[in-house]
Formats: sequence, structure tokens, C-alpha cells
Amino acid sequence: MMMKKALALLMAIAIVLSLAACGAKTDTSKEKSGSGETASTPAASGKTLVVYFSRTGEQDKVGVIEKGNTKIVAEMIAEKAGAELFEIIPKNDTYPMTFDALCDVAKEEQNKNARPEIKDTVKDFDSYDTIYLGYPIWWADLPMICYTFLESYDFSGKTIIPFCTHEGSADANTQKKIETAVPKATVKEILAIRGQDAQNDQDSVKKQIENWLK
Repeated sequence: MMMKKALALLMAIAIVLSLAACGAKTDTSKEKSGSGETASTPAASGKTLVVYFSRTGEQDKVGVIEKGNTKIVAEMIAEKAGAELFEIIPKNDTYPMTFDALCDVAKEEQNKNARPEIKDTVKDFDSYDTIYLGYPIWWADLPMICYTFLESYDFSGKTIIPFCTHEGSADANTQKKIETAVPKATVKEILAIRGQDAQNDQDSVKKQIENWLK
């Protein structure tokens, strides 16, 4: 009788251990299939790039300059945001160095809806999630070469954060123009900086950038 009870007890223990093992295997298989994806290490987030078009030479209100207004602002933003820099350089740079002549060329390009060629391309563009785009305001618009840039890449799902330099026209509603040019991107609030501040009051510009980045 005692032997039968002992055998029954051993069989009961074996069954419990067997069920526990099955349960553990079932949980592990769930981790490998559905819930395992949630627990896995997420892919690294995309990088940030500051793209800008800027001119030297004679400019409105600041005279002849050796570093462009927009370039100065772009470098400040890149430093604050920890971003890489890419300068939009014309493939054939024939832009005049005098202000009035540059205005004439800019107006001619606008009238023709021109798309000047860009010298270089952004390497591994797909790896960037956020693109800061900087430009001077030319005739209440982006320079036409900036449209070349916007039309050269797939901005689907990316975030564009515009900034511009000007001498009284502010952003000239160019944020809306960028939204129209790249409808599949998210376009954030634009920062407009006076060119003379970029040259002569850089502490003020840095504060504006800090507040904008917040």
C-alpha cells in the first residue's frame, strides 16, 4: 500500500515538472516571435544635417563680406544641434560679387524658374532624419538653387527646419513655399535672422538660435 502511494506521489511530481517545462518553453517561443520585437534594441535614430546656401562679396546693409550671412548662422546652428554641415555650391558659380548685379541675376533666375546645378551631393542622404535648410531671401523667395536641392532628394518622412537671412523681408513666407515643394516632409517653424546681425551682433543671433532650438 505504501509502495503504491509512493509511486503515485512520484508520478504527480513528474507531471508537475513536465508542465512547468512546457510553460517555460512556451514563454521563450513567444519572446522569439511577437513580443521579442518589442524587447529588441531599437534602430539608431537618424542623423541631423545643416544644409545652407550663402554668398560673399557685396551684400545689402553689410558691405563686402568674406563669410556669408547665412553661413555664419548655419555654423552656429550646427554647433548647437550637433549636426553635420553641407554647403550648396553652384556647379558653375558665375554669381556676381556686386550686390546690384547679383540682384539682377537672382531676378532672372526667378523669372525663368531656373534650377541651377549643384556641385556636390549629400552622401548617404537617407541616414538623415532632420535637415536644417538655410538660405538668404532673394526677391521674397528662396534662391532657385535651393529648389534644385529640394527636388534632388526624397524627403518623405523627413523633417525640414528652415532658417533664412534677410534685411527687412523677414521669412517672406518661404516656409509655405518649402511645404509646397516637398509635401511629404514635415516643415517646422522658420528662423529669420537679419544679415547685419549675423555680421555685427553674433551674441544676439546665438540667443535667437538657442530660443528657437528649444
